[in-house]
Parts: sequence; structure tokens; C-alpha cells
Amino acid sequence: MKIIGLQVENFKRLVAVNIKPDRSLVEIRGRNGQGKTSVLDAIWAALGGKAAAPIKPVRAGAEEARISMDLGELKILRVFKNGSDGTVTTSLSVTAADGARYGSPQTMLDKLVGALSFDPLEFTRIPAKGQFDQLKQLVPGVDFDKLQRQHEGDMEARRDINRRAKDARSAAGQIVLPSAGPFEAVDESALVAELEQAGETNIDLQRRQQNRANAVELVATKGKEADALDARVATLLEEVEELKNRAETKRAEALELQEKIANAEPLPDPVDTTAIRGRIDAARRANETAKLAQTKADHIARAVDLEKQADEITVRIDQRQAGKIEAIAAANIPVPGISFGDGEILLNGVPFNQGSDAEQLRASIAIAAAMNPELRVIRVRDGSLLDADSLKLVAEFAEANDLQVWAEIVDSKGETGILIEDGAIRSVKASEAGAAA
Repeated sequence: MKIIGLQVENFKRLVAVNIKPDRSLVEIRGRNGQGKTSVLDAIWAALGGKAAAPIKPVRAGAEEARISMDLGELKILRVFKNGSDGTVTTSLSVTAADGARYGSPQTMLDKLVGALSFDPLEFTRIPAKGQFDQLKQLVPGVDFDKLQRQHEGDMEARRDINRRAKDARSAAGQIVLPSAGPFEAVDESALVAELEQAGETNIDLQRRQQNRANAVELVATKGKEADALDARVATLLEEVEELKNRAETKRAEALELQEKIANAEPLPDPVDTTAIRGRIDAARRANETAKLAQTKADHIARAVDLEKQADEITVRIDQRQAGKIEAIAAANIPVPGISFGDGEILLNGVPFNQGSDAEQLRASIAIAAAMNPELRVIRVRDGSLLDADSLKLVAEFAEANDLQVWAEIVDSKGETGILIEDGAIRSVKASEAGAAA
């Protein structure tokens, strides 16, 4: 369906206009502030209702605005009224070609309108992300936002894992192991116990040596005591016998002790602890080396595990990207040369904004047409930015693809198209581009 008749009264700046386009390109021309934009807004307000209308749809000084639109199969009448409290109410009626009225007209129009607000010229100027977001609706089976969040989450996880793997590799690389080893731990406790036992043995030897030295001194002392007793014998006759016995006893004890000393086994040499201490030092060095070797092996094992996790995420990213590509391909986007890149639209395999002006314009109009499969009406607000060749291209493309393009063009002369002045049609002139008559 296309607009075959549009009547507007008291809407925004318009007083009254009656347009019956007979070409695919409808040029609405005029100076600024004369009502050009009001014509295009009237189309949108008629279809979208109060939500699509400006805050003050009724022209200053009037009580109501009326928009009547003939789509051939449907006739639409939208009325906006000013209330006494400053509010604006709207009413809508939609009549079929056979005269039947729809019970829920706005619901029916909402399904019909699609993306009438899509402006192909504006589309060529917005950033790549905005183009991507607008075109996503052509692929309803793909949740691009969810896929993007998953992609960003995996990318962040992979960056973190790769960083930790790099840290593990770096930590392992900073550990320098002796070339000769050993790389196995040694039981230091046994060597320490051996050292303690040697110390106890040596202390016991020192004690026994001291005991023997004391015994030697005791022998000398007892001999002197015996000599003193002999000297007293001469003067102590009454104690001679007793003293002799005591002297003999002392000598006997001395002889017994002397015999024990003479017959005692030689004391062993002290234990040399130097070798044991050397073995303990060697064991400690070996254990430090073994610990370094194990730490390095742990770092390497962690790095390998983290790298494996990163590889798994890479596979998941690739699989998800492949699934997205398959879903997009299955959507069969009805725009030649258009495809989805990573957050941007591609035109013939390159970023959309790198295409020529003509390619971008042609593709944008095709996108608008794809978004409006039933109502074949497209609005272009900044038509003044199109030169004569571009207007001709738009007209030819619209004609070839069964479209109706309404373009707003700032023009003070009004030599072509529909000239709007003071809210009314001043003149209607055909143009080489194919303006409406």
C-alpha cells in the first residue's frame, strides 16, 4: 500500500493541504517554517496516533486538526482536539475499501506501519553502532545484545586467564635451577638426629675422662694419707695396730683402684661432627633446589591449564560467531549487499560508511523498504542534502521497487515538486527526478 491521497487541516503549521501523489518520489518543498515538516509529520501522526504526534498537534488558533489518508485498501481519519484543560485528545477511524470499519484501528495500524520513522538519508549519517542497532530488527531470531554481552564477557575472561597464564610463565622463568641438581628432597631429620647422638657420645667421653683424672688425683691423695699415718705410728703406740690396719686398707683400696685404672679399656677417639654438618648443609641445598623445581613445575602446569581454558573460550567465541552468522544468513535479509559485521553493518563486504554516497543511499532506501513490507512509504527529512543526481537515483530506485518516497526539501523558489507556503500548497510542478503532481 502507498498513499494515494492526503488531506491535512490545522495540523502544526498547516492550514489545509490536499496532496494526491502520482509519482514514486514526492518532493515537499518550501522555505523554512512554511509547513514542509508538518506534511511529513502528519503522515506519521495519522498512523502512530498521539504517541507519534507533537506535543501541540493543533495549529495555533484552531480547535482541532484533521488528517485524512487514503491508502487504497484503507482510509484513515485522525482527529486531534484541544481540551478546555489544555490537554489534547485524539480519535481514529480506519475503513476498509468495502466500507467496513476496524474495531481496534490503532492495533491494526501498529502492525501495518512497521518502521515508517526510518529515514534512509539519516541512516547514512549515524554512527556504525546506530546503524547496526536499527538493522537488527530485520533478524528477529537473533538476540544481538545477549550475544554481545556473552562475547564481551568471554573476551574479558580470556584476557584475565591469559594474563594469569603469562604471570605463571613469568614466575616459572624467574626460577633458576642448578644445572647438576639434585632435584629430589633429602631427609634432614635423620642427619640432625645423628648429629645429636654424636654430641651426646662426646659429652659422655668428656665426663669419663674427667672421672679418671679425678681417680688419679685420688690415688696420690690416699698415698699421702698412708705416709702421714706411718709417721704417727712412732708417736701413737696405743693406736699403732689400728692405724696399721687402716693404712693397709687404704693401700689395698689404692691398689684396687690402680688396677682398675690399669685394666680399663682405652677411651675411643671423639666423633668428628664436621662431616655430618657438611652432609646436613648438602641436604638443605638439595631440598631448596627440589622445592624450586617443584614450584617451577607448578607454575608451568598452571600456565598450561589457563592456556587451555583460554583456548576453550576462543572456541566458544568462534562457535557463537558462527551461529550468529548462520542465523543472519537464515534470516535472508532482503537488501542486496547488506550483512552484519562485529557491531557494524557491512555493504558489499566493507563497512557501510565506506561505500560510495550512491551505494549508501540505495542500500538505505532498500533497508527502509524491507522494514515496511506492507506500507510502501518512506520519509526523507533532509532531502535538501540530495543533489539532482541523488534525487534521480532515489526516484528510479523507488519506481523499480514499488516504493513511495516523501522528501522534505528546503527550496525558496519552488521550481519543482509541491511548494508549501504559509501552511498551504502554493504550487505543484513536476521535476526531472519525478516529483508528485
